[in-house]
Amino acid sequence: MTPGKSPAATTTGSKRPADRGRSPSISPPPLKRKAQSVISKTAVANFFTPTSQKPKERTTWTERSPDDDTPATLLVAKYLPDRDENEQTLPPIKRRKIAAFDLDSTLITSASGNTHAKDGADWKWWHHRVPGRLRDLYNKEGYQVVIFTNQGGLTLHPDPKSKAPKSLKSRVPDFKQKCNVVLSHLDIPITLYAATANDVYRKPRAGMWTELCGDYDLQDSEIDRENTIFVGDAGGRIATLNGKSKDFSCSDRNLAHNIGIKYETPEEFFLKEKPREFARDFDLAKFPFSSAEEEALGKPPPVEKTNEKDVILFVGSPGAGKSTFYWKYLEPLGYGRINQDTLKSRDKCIKAAAGLLKEGSSVVIDNTNADHDTRAQWVELARKYNVPIRCVWFKTPARLCEHNDMVRALNGNLNPEFRQSLPKLAFNGFLSRFKEPKLKEGFQDIVEVEFKFRGTKEEYEIWGRYWL
Repeated sequence: MTPGKSPAATTTGSKRPADRGRSPSISPPPLKRKAQSVISKTAVANFFTPTSQKPKERTTWTERSPDDDTPATLLVAKYLPDRDENEQTLPPIKRRKIAAFDLDSTLITSASGNTHAKDGADWKWWHHRVPGRLRDLYNKEGYQVVIFTNQGGLTLHPDPKSKAPKSLKSRVPDFKQKCNVVLSHLDIPITLYAATANDVYRKPRAGMWTELCGDYDLQDSEIDRENTIFVGDAGGRIATLNGKSKDFSCSDRNLAHNIGIKYETPEEFFLKEKPREFARDFDLAKFPFSSAEEEALGKPPPVEKTNEKDVILFVGSPGAGKSTFYWKYLEPLGYGRINQDTLKSRDKCIKAAAGLLKEGSSVVIDNTNADHDTRAQWVELARKYNVPIRCVWFKTPARLCEHNDMVRALNGNLNPEFRQSLPKLAFNGFLSRFKEPKLKEGFQDIVEVEFKFRGTKEEYEIWGRYWL
């Protein structure tokens, strides 16, 4: 038998002789069935159609990177309808009103009813009014229509050695197939931006909006913000007594806040329903900017130097503002800084701190120091060198810590040590280990610090956006 072929594939055209001693079969001969081709007539016709006569693909796909050192993470689809030659020679009109939309659960939903589409064909309009309303926005009301969508399930450049299932690797072609059909049904000039990674492009961060302004040559001062709008289902709406569930996040509402434009849910925009009550995990309005002059009026610094030489032990979650606090208040007082993110191990931190104390310098231990056992090592070091140890406890809420961490990671001018964003596990891990510091551990005093933004007005304009 030839390897790789079935037994049927190895038979010849000669008839097989009947076995001797057996009666001939009394079954009727099998009916001959007409072979059915799996190739459609349209496919055959397209095969023989010259390339110059085939219909032009109206959607152009490109990929973009947040910087020169990062692989592409933003998938962009630009759709241009087939226009007559006279219309194509006219200069383009710069549209200053933007109507931006989320994709899933805003413009479309799965036809199967599943939360996530099974394949590229599993979709339908979110409501029958959607396509007509978008066409009117472009054709009658002078809007530029765009789509901003988070697509974290897509990987534009997967690791070739990855053992991920084929179903995961096929998601990008399926997504493109679906979008090609959606944009073709709308048949208006439109651009779709799909953020595939947790970087500056992902909503509520404004990276996709920045790309849009560049693509359409729009300066910030040119945009009609009063009439510009973003529509999406992630509005932070809370559950209602009549059975409406809460939104999975507030990222769409927060994107509109970051851009400075109006926000509506799909129900409000397409169906004219009344707005529902919403809530954010944390509200930036609770952390307004105050200048250094305002902060200094009648207020002593949070921590003052009370000993000739001592150790100050920070206690607080990643992202609580510990390092910023050190550079602003303690570095000017001559304190040396010990940080495990820089030194990489606790043993190196203890050795470095001991060296500073031997030289006569006061020391700040800028680590999380969540539990009693960790803090005890530093208390013992202070006793060894016969110096007091003080505790500064940063009481920053967990969600705000995550916000601070992401602001730092995605903004180089606020990240002098080039720290990467931390996984949620880092914040949950601190909370699981955290034990409130007590004087009986050996501290001279404990200073409690509530979070306050400490920076310039320009820095606050970056910090005061939603980043999660």
